[in-house]
Amino acid sequence: MQILITAAGSYGDIAPYTGVGARLRAAGHHVTLATHDTFAPLVRAAGLDFRSLPADPRGPRPADGQTPDPAPTTRRALMRRAAAFIRQLGTGMAEAAAPGTDLLLLSTTTAPLGAHLAEALDIPSLGLALQPTAPTGDFAPVVNGSRSLGRWGNRAAGRLSLRIVDHLHADATRDLRSRLGLPPATPRTIRRRTEAANRPVLHGFSELLVPRPRDWRPGLDIVGNWWPHLPAGSQLPATLEHFLAAGPPPVYIGFGSMAAGEGERLGALAVRALRRAKVRGILQSGWAGLTAPDATTPDVLTIDEVPHALLFPRVAAAVHHCGAGTTAAALRAGIPTVPVPVTADQPFWAARLHTRGAATPPIPFTALTRTLSPDDAATRLAAALTQATATPALRARAQHAAHRLAAEDGPAAVVGAVAGIAG
Repeated sequence: MQILITAAGSYGDIAPYTGVGARLRAAGHHVTLATHDTFAPLVRAAGLDFRSLPADPRGPRPADGQTPDPAPTTRRALMRRAAAFIRQLGTGMAEAAAPGTDLLLLSTTTAPLGAHLAEALDIPSLGLALQPTAPTGDFAPVVNGSRSLGRWGNRAAGRLSLRIVDHLHADATRDLRSRLGLPPATPRTIRRRTEAANRPVLHGFSELLVPRPRDWRPGLDIVGNWWPHLPAGSQLPATLEHFLAAGPPPVYIGFGSMAAGEGERLGALAVRALRRAKVRGILQSGWAGLTAPDATTPDVLTIDEVPHALLFPRVAAAVHHCGAGTTAAALRAGIPTVPVPVTADQPFWAARLHTRGAATPPIPFTALTRTLSPDDAATRLAAALTQATATPALRARAQHAAHRLAAEDGPAAVVGAVAGIAG
């Protein structure tokens, strides 16, 4: 089959689909992954064809000499940026599917737009979600954090979240359907039509963290994690290998695509906390530009992007924002997490890790950057680092989770679902 995967967002929203695509290619399918230009090397390294989607997940690029806008951390700012991002993305979805495409595989971020594309091309589609988005009484919507509202309240909040998503897609839907020659229809109409048909959606995370809600409709299944493709022979940079060999396992600290513009302040805070906890550290620069204040500091190393699958098994613990992919990678490596969630679904995953017993209590990102003084913030982070690295029960529970994840094969479920569609 000619399969097109569409995915949009930051690294964590894209990378898992390279692993899925590689497995589908190994099963004999021709696979193209449509995403942002910045991820073209990642896609091609997995042996997949690349197709460009518009919109920059970081937001508008600054003019020369200007400082990048910080990533939004308030809900209102996120909504504004999301609507603008979706509007841009919608302009490129019509060109994403070349003639001869047999099947669309749609990520969480592209599914609302991809439904119109599948309708126009009269081809099947399969949802591949990285977060639970369907309403359930078991928990509140993931964007609401971890606080349950009771079964009725959780479902009501879940339905409200879907209506918000519909609202964000209203302009893009109108433009896209017109461009595809489809009759006018609202996002809510298309969503309800999809739900009524029990269209399949596979969820790429483990029931270890999120058991399948008993009130989900048929067709919604949790199949296990999809891991980023790791090319054969991949190795860590020599500088990083030397640092790892020079002393006891360090602590990883990184915030992925979060905290743009906060790197200098976060770097100084991280180094102070690491020294108070008497542990070595690796700072992953990320979109924040995280770096140690003194580049010659022997007990702290700043690195660029490296595969979590190679690095995490070599560290004592990980401080991170609890994006879905980083959360799963830490569990897979069997290491404790110090959760510092920033926004969106991150408080949800942070709470799930802590409840599972593989993480310290979450530290809200704002506690480190706004509500606490720099000295108090360093003290709080240092205490969490000590707990994560010196509590055997945390590591034991993380390692138990790693054994469970090793027995799961999320990509196989996708391959099987595609085979069923192909007939």
